[in-house]
Amino acid sequence: MDFNGSDTIPGPRTADHLPHTAQAAVKIVIVGGFGVGKTTMVGSVSEIRPLTTEETMTQAGIGVDDNYGSETKTATTVAMDFGRISITDQLVLYLFGTPGQERFWFLWNGLFEGALGAVVLIDTRRLEVSFDVIGRLEERGVPFVVAVNSFPDAPRYPIDDLRTALDLPKEIPIIECDARRRASSRDVLMTLMHFLHSLATAKANA
Repeated sequence: MDFNGSDTIPGPRTADHLPHTAQAAVKIVIVGGFGVGKTTMVGSVSEIRPLTTEETMTQAGIGVDDNYGSETKTATTVAMDFGRISITDQLVLYLFGTPGQERFWFLWNGLFEGALGAVVLIDTRRLEVSFDVIGRLEERGVPFVVAVNSFPDAPRYPIDDLRTALDLPKEIPIIECDARRRASSRDVLMTLMHFLHSLATAKANA
């Protein structure tokens, strides 16, 4: 899923400097397999012009990258995507989108450093690519929510069936979204922040 048909923020994007009211900045990582919409989500929701590291796909990727469901994709992230969104006047999220191809997963370790939480973006046409992604987050102890990107030709499954297929405990939120739409992507981030708050509250009361 690319930027074609994606929401854009009306008027010019804000300046790169933080709002003067900001009191806390949080690092959030958006992860997922190849072509699930990570670049699109960062681009649709960022209040600043997003930084992308997309390069044109070449013949070298044939037989190496699994592009099922993304056959028309002509560019791919090779390092990271970066954006920013103010959740409130005081709270700002820095968004880091990871590259999806397995050959670039060695970059994930650096991107995970200092992350408070993560969004796992999934494509139901290629659910199996999410298993290793979720496993890596669990190994590092990074809290996460799962966002099901609604591709037009993707099959739809009940949330409980997806939870079973992904072997996720009931407390991890799973939410449907359209990564092209700013409001939908923002809802995903708000779900993550509420989840992180619930974890912090439970830990404080333990």
